[in-house]
Amino acid sequence: MRPEFDPRPALWLASGSPRRRELLEQAGFVIAGWARPAREVDESLLPGEAAESAVLRLARAKLDAALAVPSWPPGGVLLAADTLVAGPDGRPMGKPVDAAEAEAMLASLSGQWHQVITAVAVGDGGQRHDVVVASRLRFARLSTEAIRAYVATGEPLDKAGGYGLQGRAGGFVEAIEGDCSAVIGLPLAATCRLLALFGIRPAWMDRDDGDDTE
Repeated sequence: MRPEFDPRPALWLASGSPRRRELLEQAGFVIAGWARPAREVDESLLPGEAAESAVLRLARAKLDAALAVPSWPPGGVLLAADTLVAGPDGRPMGKPVDAAEAEAMLASLSGQWHQVITAVAVGDGGQRHDVVVASRLRFARLSTEAIRAYVATGEPLDKAGGYGLQGRAGGFVEAIEGDCSAVIGLPLAATCRLLALFGIRPAWMDRDDGDDTE
């Protein structure tokens, strides 16, 4: 629990993703809560938009939507993020709209290298900083039966590219180059550097090593 006298800014998430919250808490960050955005962010991709440009635009838009809420605690810091998959052809892949699109996405990734790109945007109403992290993955060759069975679980429908590394699709991945946490949804090393700019660091770093006796 965050002590009342803690001088550090409170960290609020402008993201409802349980995966991102879990990653931050596992790293030792104290989460004050979820900052509900002032408006829904349209996650539609623009025609011809590159994956890295799209993911950064969406993360910034989510941060802006949360900062626009007049009731969020003053002095707090907001964190927003977005993840997209860039297929073997480099085209961005968002969340599938239905099972048929999920199956098509997974078929296009079968046996192929592709990128998972995550953007993180952090701000406090004054300063803002953001970063984009890309990782490469190679899928095993997937049978039509495996794809359909996975889509039938419903897991792919709320995930960019139609799969989640931390779920059942973990068995599809043969190789990863880059930051595994970024593939799950939040690049921890890069996020730690951003939060440090706002005076936020993991709680365990403030432990008094000189007072560990019982």
